[in-house]
Formats: sequence, C-alpha cells, structure tokens
Amino acid sequence: MPDWFSDDVKANGLRIHYYRTGGDKPPLVLSHGATDSGLCWTRVARDLESDYDVILPDARGHGQSDAPESGYTSADGAADLAGFIDALGLQRPAVGGHSMGAATTLRFIADYPDVPRCALLEDPPFWLGERPTPAPGHENPRDAIRRTVLEAKENGLKATIVRGRAASPTWADEEFEPWAQAKVQVSRAFLDDLSRGPMTPEWLDQLPRVSCPVLLVTGDPELGGIVSQEVAEKARQLLHALQVVHIGGAGHNIRREQFGPFVAEVRAFLAAHVPTRAGARR
Repeated sequence: MPDWFSDDVKANGLRIHYYRTGGDKPPLVLSHGATDSGLCWTRVARDLESDYDVILPDARGHGQSDAPESGYTSADGAADLAGFIDALGLQRPAVGGHSMGAATTLRFIADYPDVPRCALLEDPPFWLGERPTPAPGHENPRDAIRRTVLEAKENGLKATIVRGRAASPTWADEEFEPWAQAKVQVSRAFLDDLSRGPMTPEWLDQLPRVSCPVLLVTGDPELGGIVSQEVAEKARQLLHALQVVHIGGAGHNIRREQFGPFVAEVRAFLAAHVPTRAGARR
C-alpha cells in the first residue's frame, strides 16, 4: 500500500474511508468503479501526486467504507461525494471517475454545479435505449461483476490476483493487488443491490445540466468499452463544451489498458482548467 495519508470522515450519514497524497496542491477527487476501491486509482495517483493532491475515497459498500443495506443509486453516490468534499473542506476540486464512479461524478456535477472545477469521465455507463448486447467474448457486465466478486470471496486474495493476471495480461503488475483486494472487500449489500432492476441511461437528463468543463474518455466497444462513437456524439450535442477523447486499444478499463495515453490526456485537461495552487491542505 502506498505511504499516503489514510483516514475516515462522516459524509451523508456514513463513514467514508479515503486515501490522500496530500500537499498544498490542487485537489483532485477520483471515484472508482463498481467492486473496485479508492486504491484502484493508485497508479494514476502516483503519476499525478507531484502536481495534485489526489484524494481516493472508497464508495459506500466498498473498501473500508460503511455498507448500508440500500442506497446505491447515482444520486446516493453524488450526495456521498458532496458530503465527503464538504467534510474535507475542499475548495472547487477537480473530480473524476471510472464506470460507476463516472456515473457518480456526472450526477454530482449536475446536482452540485457550484462545487466542482472540472470533471473527467472514464468510460461511463452511457448508452441509448436498452443497454447494448455485450461484444462477442464478453459477459453481461452485471453477471461478470457478480461472478468475479463471489469467486474472490471464496478463493481469497492470492487466487484472485492469479485469475486477474490471466484475464488481463496487458495490465501493469501493480494493478492486480488493489483490484483483487477490492473484490474481496466489496459488501454483499452492494452486490445484492446490483442485481435489482434495470440500469437506465440517466446521463441524457443529467449532462445538459452540467456547467463545468468535462473530459469524456472512451475506449473501443469491440474490446468491452461502453461508450460508442454514436453515443459520444450524442453526449457532445447535449453538452457542447464536452471534450471527447477516444483512446484505441482499450476496452472498459482504459487507464489500465492504455495507461500512458490516458494519463497524458488527463494531465492536459487538468492543466487547462485547474490553477496550479488551488486547493486545501489535508
């Protein structure tokens, strides 16, 4: 585990655990995907910590945060994020997220427009109409998530790391331990909630309400990415200031599969929108 500051805060009635690189630098809050944890952003945080105070919360039901029996919608996640940012006293932080964390981030910047400075979204759950059929060779995402977590809980950390390496041979070695640990830690309450009800394309209503700069990073649908070129263009129509970047050779886990290009795009976006000494000390 990195030698970073680690603590809990009360936010929206929950205990939220987080890691923080610290320093008098602009704050950047990164929200992880379903069944990941804050530490799944470790490689990105290490790259950015020289210039940003990178803050990595565990979402409710994940990592070391509280796991209520319900409350796993994007609205709940956005309220948790707003409470978390307020509890830390962060002033106009940049925010970002992957997958579920990107959905949380979008809902947050739509519902709390005066709080964020800018936002980045890594392959969020954006689609039109019914969720598209998975690409050949890819499971239904919910089924795959549930299976992976249940296997991790049964087989333990080491076996899960071995399985992860076999399934994702292009990932950097340092990705696997936090990824596997998160699968072991994720709560059954979240896993049960994941199986309830259809997922809906809420982004169509939320994106037009956004006022801060947003970077949308997309991968290749044929490799498992969610956001298609058609959907990205629709998103751009809803938010004309949206910056869309496609990174080829990556599926849903863009930063894990094409780390260098991903971080380069994130750095360029942040440099354009974040003053160099905005932020708060930990």
